[in-house]
Amino acid sequence: MKESIKILIRDLDFESISEERYTVLNSLVSYLKESEIQKKVPKLNFICTHNSRRSQFSQLWCTVMSHFYTFPVECFSGGTAVTACNERTVASLKRFGFDIESTNNGENPIYVASISEEIQLELYSKLFDAQENPSEDFAAVMTCSDADESCPIIPGCNKRIPLRYEDPKLFDDTDLEETMYDKRSLQIAREMKYVFTKVIK
Repeated sequence: MKESIKILIRDLDFESISEERYTVLNSLVSYLKESEIQKKVPKLNFICTHNSRRSQFSQLWCTVMSHFYTFPVECFSGGTAVTACNERTVASLKRFGFDIESTNNGENPIYVASISEEIQLELYSKLFDAQENPSEDFAAVMTCSDADESCPIIPGCNKRIPLRYEDPKLFDDTDLEETMYDKRSLQIAREMKYVFTKVIK
């Protein structure tokens, strides 16, 4: 992992996390701890409508924190519709220092993000129940209200956690676009850091 990303992680504090958010985040902490007690590697499927922004940020930052804190977690993402991992999402992650390459130029390109020399993560849009995602024994982490409300049942999941984030899409093509994408990414990074610091205690 790049030293610049390690420094970013170390510098993240929890001052901006509200008590209400702690309650939801602690549900995720409990799930990971329960999996550890059962000697299982926990599986998390981060779900939003288009699998293009918030769920992609969440999958990547959870993978990063899992690696940083050496607590194994299998991270996935999906949506209720297939679109593409938004190019603004990719641009934001690049601004934080991640090396990301596109493997094709189609309507739904696959971006390969390098977490470390050993770990790469493919970012692309897919359905939450796509073949590459877990079909049983996983937690469904709902990162947007639309997906949370339109999917009352997620087949195969044994825990559902409504970890909703505001959509940076609202600021597309405005002067605040980069600022708001980076703000959302950092919020997710901060909250994933909190989760893992609690799990390893």
